[in-house]
Amino acid sequence: MLITNPIELKRFYTCHRVWQGIPGIAHTPGGRTFISFYSGGVAEDYGNFAAVIRSDDETNFTEPVAVALKEGEYRCFDPVLWLDPLGRLWFIWNVMPGEEVFASVCEDPDAETLSWSEEFQIGRGIMMNKPLVCGGGEWLFPIAIWRKDIYSEMREKGMKPEDVAGAYLYKTCDCGKTFTRLGFVDMPHRTFDEHMVYEQKDATLRMLVRLEKGQEKGIGESYSADGGLTWSDGVPVMEGPSSRFFIQKLPSGRVLFINHHNFTGRNNLTAFLSEDDGKTFPYSLLLDERKSVSYPDAQLCADGFIRITYDRQRGCFKSSMEEVYTFAREILVAKITEEDILAGKLVTEGSELQKVVSKLGELAPEDGDPFRQAK
Repeated sequence: MLITNPIELKRFYTCHRVWQGIPGIAHTPGGRTFISFYSGGVAEDYGNFAAVIRSDDETNFTEPVAVALKEGEYRCFDPVLWLDPLGRLWFIWNVMPGEEVFASVCEDPDAETLSWSEEFQIGRGIMMNKPLVCGGGEWLFPIAIWRKDIYSEMREKGMKPEDVAGAYLYKTCDCGKTFTRLGFVDMPHRTFDEHMVYEQKDATLRMLVRLEKGQEKGIGESYSADGGLTWSDGVPVMEGPSSRFFIQKLPSGRVLFINHHNFTGRNNLTAFLSEDDGKTFPYSLLLDERKSVSYPDAQLCADGFIRITYDRQRGCFKSSMEEVYTFAREILVAKITEEDILAGKLVTEGSELQKVVSKLGELAPEDGDPFRQAK
């Protein structure tokens, strides 16, 4: 399922992708940046693959260095990149049908030649966001079983009786050798979940969950005082256009939150800071005001910068290549600091916004017209 052979990777190059989106980011202490995303076909459907690209200068990115693909009527999607406390790079992806979350680990992501472990399964469901390292040392992986009406026809043959819908956490206390599934939240109006968790000052876990469109509040919350075994009843609490967000406790004690602000759809992507454990977010920095900017992922890096990736105008679910070409199909990175957010503007040397790191152009002629092939 994991492809790393340079010859085999050529079929996933930029010139062979109709669309791309849902990015993740990891930046190593050695200065190397990795970006993940998924693509394949003309929509989020069978044939999707998850890919990883890299850069040693934050400007020039390679073609894919690793791709997760399961041949046949399957899709690999919603990849996650994460640098664990041991300095290892995790490449995580989901397989549908099957409700399976897989990973491969690169022991030395700064090496000249990357070496990936055999893929292994973390749990059942869909994982879309980075794990949490708790104060007690355990690692918590946010994995959800979506509502059964979502992608129901595709998922039906891969479901098991124990696949009860909910936003779960999986715990590992041995650095990823074994995993235990904890409790779950069945949030009212939950949709694709895309949940994230952070640890408050009193060690209580706070979970945020994406809610359906049309809800007055687009994000719900729940709390656990026993490490994720049991959860409070979920309630809507924050605004959002039913899209992925990002939240994380920083070493400074502040909470970083990335979401859409004063939005009309998926625009005005903004980074916020809280100094009261996430109760209020008085500080903000507008990252990108344009429409169709979405799905942020971030990492606070060893050099003090917060690197944030997101997509713009993915280009999927269109009716023709002519229509696809009217969309940007970009993956971007913002590089900021806490000081920038506190000031509400860029005040740090080296900070930058809206930097394009991957952009699709015309499809290779040998690929033909994928829309005609799909009919």
